[in-house]
Amino acid sequence: MKTFNKAILAAAMSVAMGTASAATFPDFTVDEGSVAGAAANTFVADKITGNYVEVATFNNNGTFDLSLQWSAGQFVANDGTTGLNTQLGGFGANGYNMYALFQTSGTFSTAAGVTNFTFNQGGTLNLSIDANQDTTFGQPGNGNQAWTTANTVDDVLIATGAIINGSGVLDTTLNTCQNGGINCGSFGTTASFGLVQPAGGNYFVLPNPFYNVSFESGQLNNFDPTGTQVINGSLDVVFGNVPEPTSLALVGIGLIGFSLRNRNKA
Repeated sequence: MKTFNKAILAAAMSVAMGTASAATFPDFTVDEGSVAGAAANTFVADKITGNYVEVATFNNNGTFDLSLQWSAGQFVANDGTTGLNTQLGGFGANGYNMYALFQTSGTFSTAAGVTNFTFNQGGTLNLSIDANQDTTFGQPGNGNQAWTTANTVDDVLIATGAIINGSGVLDTTLNTCQNGGINCGSFGTTASFGLVQPAGGNYFVLPNPFYNVSFESGQLNNFDPTGTQVINGSLDVVFGNVPEPTSLALVGIGLIGFSLRNRNKA
């Protein structure tokens, strides 16, 4: 019965993630005029690109803790192919920044120069707007501590979330990793995503209700997966929907019915 329950959950998640893993990125609409100091400007995008710095602590028992700071750099449209000219990161009175702070944990294993990572479910994800572009960040001493911030009186929290699943790989045998220490691997995570109202809904205006998950894909530069490391790379975000619990329950009921029919036939 336990095996069957796991099969129900796996099938439900497969149905849930099928749409989000399609070749096209779902569109969303941003209203920059809702940000203090930004001029009125509405546009449609499907991806956000950016840079991250994380502090990761690798423990002797095969677990890790990480604390990450991400700075958004640009909105992209047309399935991630066209960079948009927006006020994000711009100079002058209308410019603003967007950043995320993220903490999670997981497990890892290394063999023959390749390290595989699996993210635990949970953790924290906070996405904020920095209207005055003056927020500063304090790097934590290890991966189970949060980044600190200063000059945040103008900052607005617009969304929160937590990890649903994710994995990554660091491959130090790659030529690109050995010659320059860049492009040594990648990771991908799925996180729940909920807008903080009213600010979040005023900024991400469509669809309404907004997508309920974010998909993060990142690139790893070289590091040694021992002790505490400071890691940097690129990280992009797209959005999508995972069915609500009611939909997942219906999937489970359908699978149960299918199983009972097969058992009766046997």
